[in-house]
Amino acid sequence: MSDPVSRPAMPQAGRSLMSRVLPLVGALLVFALIPALLAHFGKGYFYQIANLALIFVLLAASLHVVTGVAGLLHLGHAAFYGVGAYTAGLLASHFDTTFVLTIPAAAVVTAAIAFLVALPTMRLVSIYFAVATLAIGQMIYLVLLNWVSFTNGPNGVLLFGGLSVFGIDLSSPTATYFVVALVVVASLVVIHRISHSYYGNALRSLREDDQCADAMGVRTVAMKMQAFVISAAFAGVAGALWAHTTGYIAPPDFDFAESILILSMIVVGGLGSLPGAIIGALLLILLPEFLRPLGDVRNIMVGCVLFFSILLLPRGLFGEVSALALVRRQLGDAWTTDAKGRGVGWR
Repeated sequence: MSDPVSRPAMPQAGRSLMSRVLPLVGALLVFALIPALLAHFGKGYFYQIANLALIFVLLAASLHVVTGVAGLLHLGHAAFYGVGAYTAGLLASHFDTTFVLTIPAAAVVTAAIAFLVALPTMRLVSIYFAVATLAIGQMIYLVLLNWVSFTNGPNGVLLFGGLSVFGIDLSSPTATYFVVALVVVASLVVIHRISHSYYGNALRSLREDDQCADAMGVRTVAMKMQAFVISAAFAGVAGALWAHTTGYIAPPDFDFAESILILSMIVVGGLGSLPGAIIGALLLILLPEFLRPLGDVRNIMVGCVLFFSILLLPRGLFGEVSALALVRRQLGDAWTTDAKGRGVGWR
C-alpha cells in the first residue's frame, strides 16, 4: 500500500456490527425521523433542501465508484449529471414520459455517452486523464448551452407535469421526498454491493497500483471503463431526480463548479469510503443552509471547513486513502524531485 498513513484496525466483530447497524440507522433517519421533522416545520423549502441533499448524496456516491474506489481523478462528473437531467426533462416535456420510464432512460443514455467518451480516454494516465475529463465536461456543458434547437439553450427546460407513478399523483412535498429517498437508498445499496465485492477489490487494485494489477492479470482498461460507465449511470439517475423535483433545468446547474463541489464532497468525507461520501455530501449541502443567517460570511466559513479538512484530515472523515496521496500519484512527476533535491514539474 502506497499510503503511509495508518490507523488502528477496528476489531472484526465491531466492524461487522457497525456495518449492520449503520445502514438501519440511516434508513430510519431517511424514512421516519426526517419526514416527521419536515412535516412539523410544514414548509416546502425544507423539503426541497432535503431532496437536494439526497440527490447530492447519490452524486457523491456515484463519483465514489470511479474516483474513490478505482482511483481515477474525474473532473467532469457534473456533465453526466446534466445529461441525465436533460434526458428526463426532454422526455417528460416533449413526450409526456412518466417518471418510471425517465429514470432508467436517463441511466441508459448517460451510460451510453460515458462509454463513447471512455473509448478514447481510458488509455490516458495520471493527469492527462483528469484534464481529458475536464475538457469533456466543458464540451457537454457547451452543447447543453448552445444547442438551442434541442436543449432550449440558456432558457432551460420546463417540466409542466408533476411527479406521478403509475397514475398516482406524487407531487406533494412529502410524497416527492419519499420517492427521491427510495431511489437514492436503492442506488446506495447497489453501489455498496459493487464497491464491497471481489469486483470492488479489483477496482481498488487499480487505485493502488494499476501496473501491478495489470501484471497480475487484471484487465485494467476494461475495468476502468466499467467503473466510469457505472458512475455515469448513477449520475444520470441523480440528474433525472433533479429534473423531476425542481421542474426546471438549465445549463448552469451542470457546470465545472458543480463537478468540483461533488469532488470536494468525497474528499472531505473520505476517499474510498461510501459513508464518507454520504457524510461529505450532507455536510457541504446542509452547512451553507445552517449558516444562511450569516449572509455572505457563510461562504468563507464553508471554504474554511474545506481548507482545514484537507489540511488536518488528509484521509477525510472516513477515508480509506489519503486525498493528497491520490493527487500526488495523479500528478506524477510534478511532485517529484531531481537528484539534487530540487522540485521538478509544477512544484
